[in-house]
Amino acid sequence: MLGNIPEESTSFVGRNWELFRLDRALARDRLVTLVGTGGVGKSRLALRAAREAQALFPDGVAWADLSPLHGDRLLLSTVSDACDLADHTPRMPVDALCEWLAGKRLLLVLDSCEHLVDPCRELVADLLTAVADLTVLVTSREPLGMEGERLIEVEPLAPGGPDALDLFTQRVAAASSAAESPGAGTATGAVGAQTGSGDARRPAAAMRICRRLEGIPLALELAAAQAGRATVEEIAERLGSRFDVLSTAGPGVQPQRHRTMRTTIGWSHELCAPLERLLWARLTVFRGDFDLESARAVCSGGPLGADAVDALLGRLVAVSVVSVVAGGDGIRYRMLDTIREYGHLWLRALHEEGDLAERHADHFLRFAQDADAGWLSADQTLWYRRIAEADTDLCTALDHLLATSPKRALRLAGLVGFFWSCCGHLHEARGYLEQALAAHPLDGPDRTRGLWALGVTLTLQGEYEDAQQIGEQCTRAAWREGDTEELLAAAYLTGLIALLTGRPIAAQLVTEHGLGAAPGEPFDSASRLRCHLVQVFALTGLGKLPEARERALWLRAGCVERGEFWSRSYLDYQLALIDLLTGNPLDAAAHARSMIESKRGLGDSFGIALGLDVLAAAIAAAGDGELAGLVYGTGQSFWRTVGHPQRGTPDLRAVREECERTARANAGDEAYESAYQRGLTADPAVALSTALGARSG
Repeated sequence: MLGNIPEESTSFVGRNWELFRLDRALARDRLVTLVGTGGVGKSRLALRAAREAQALFPDGVAWADLSPLHGDRLLLSTVSDACDLADHTPRMPVDALCEWLAGKRLLLVLDSCEHLVDPCRELVADLLTAVADLTVLVTSREPLGMEGERLIEVEPLAPGGPDALDLFTQRVAAASSAAESPGAGTATGAVGAQTGSGDARRPAAAMRICRRLEGIPLALELAAAQAGRATVEEIAERLGSRFDVLSTAGPGVQPQRHRTMRTTIGWSHELCAPLERLLWARLTVFRGDFDLESARAVCSGGPLGADAVDALLGRLVAVSVVSVVAGGDGIRYRMLDTIREYGHLWLRALHEEGDLAERHADHFLRFAQDADAGWLSADQTLWYRRIAEADTDLCTALDHLLATSPKRALRLAGLVGFFWSCCGHLHEARGYLEQALAAHPLDGPDRTRGLWALGVTLTLQGEYEDAQQIGEQCTRAAWREGDTEELLAAAYLTGLIALLTGRPIAAQLVTEHGLGAAPGEPFDSASRLRCHLVQVFALTGLGKLPEARERALWLRAGCVERGEFWSRSYLDYQLALIDLLTGNPLDAAAHARSMIESKRGLGDSFGIALGLDVLAAAIAAAGDGELAGLVYGTGQSFWRTVGHPQRGTPDLRAVREECERTARANAGDEAYESAYQRGLTADPAVALSTALGARSG
């Protein structure tokens, strides 16, 4: 069951009537759209409603945040990720998504659709037509305009009501508390003045602010965030002056609420120091979440030194211009769309838009180069997570480079292509690689690397003939350029294809030829290690099990010593298979669990599915048919997430089938089927933890 609803980082205030209406709509209608101006609280309302409606949807809630997307290129991959689908097939992505969702009773939330109304309309139409029990909740500044769409307009909080005042008061308290923390500077005195118990003016001033800001939640939060710098009375006075100045300029053509929101953001902007404003503008180049290292690298320059970014970013967080989000390995930051739009106007006014886009692309090209260099190291798992976190901005950088520097675009796509393919982003990898290769047809190392990455992607999608042709191109290019690393990479690719098409002798020969032409130790490079891995697979496929075991254990020890997990996981896979074939099911199960743990850390659903198959086979061979059925069912649920039936090297198929027959015989058909269905239908994360923790016997 899906449950990827974002955590609520602040308290939720009011909206009881809207939640009641939304709850009824989700129970009755298949498409519900929350419509309202920017900053009115559509996403927070959808978040709370989705959380409260989970009982209506036994297959869970999938939350897709579309706000970082620039154009519809990544729309389907973003929605597929939200639905836990990492499709490995060459099918049209929308067909794969419809098939994956078929039969599920699920709530899909598409948050922030206003800049993608047309493609979202097409996608939702396809999904609702193909998936009978799907419900879609949309947040947008305008409707999708579809038949059967239930519209719920999200209004601001009542300006003179208790909810607006409660929201403002809670956020003032939070801002004041933050300002009183160590290092808050001179703001503490102002906060002390406003929080005194005898200050009778504060409620009246707060109510004046709520009315002036028309109860718009984001506007109230921005005003409240100034409590770290001023008293509530001072905020009310300054805000009033700002609106008085604006009113003399005439009403304009924008709706009043839009002008109120824009004015409040402008007021917050004016209250920022010059360097804070500069950082605000420059941060808008990031489409997704970003970390401090990226902010320093991209946004520093001129009057803004890299050493000043930390403190300035902290100030923007304090005044709610930037929010803090949880990251896999540290703090990450995010800017709301409405605030980013305002800051980007200033970036244009500063004539820095093109320069920042170039610096952003340069940074993420260096980032990808560092990730590639760190693949064969103790930081390998960290790099997989960092690549996943930076996905949106890597795509933003690629889009920029495709338009301005195709050679660098090809270099970037070639560097991240293997990471993407291993994490299930095959359509994304293939699309960018094919476009970059077409844009930069000149021979050279960048093109060879890009071709190789495309070949790996096609191999994982099962398009072996096309991948084989690319492997041959890579081999010819490597000999022509005299690059031993390219030669080893090509040998790995063609060897992998040979393994997956049932030709272990060919796999052994091609990797032996590559390694012989470029002598060295297994851990001298990533491609060299991958060639040695192919040789272990080939030895197993040829029935040379003692030799395969000896080489696998030797390579595995080297991986453990270096903290490397990708190759280690596949060595564990081979050791598990060898132990199965030689009658050691308990050892096989231990290696299979080790493989799955490694693949879970890398975010590789394909590898997890492979590992679960061999774990189930080991458990069956050990005599526990019912537990084997549970693990087989869990494995099948992961195979579905990659869009394939059970796959792997042909040598596993016969072992898997024999062990399944054994499991059925030991447990009985009824008990086996019941356990299999439990594994198949359970929440994948829970079922996986159960499979890893359970022991037969």
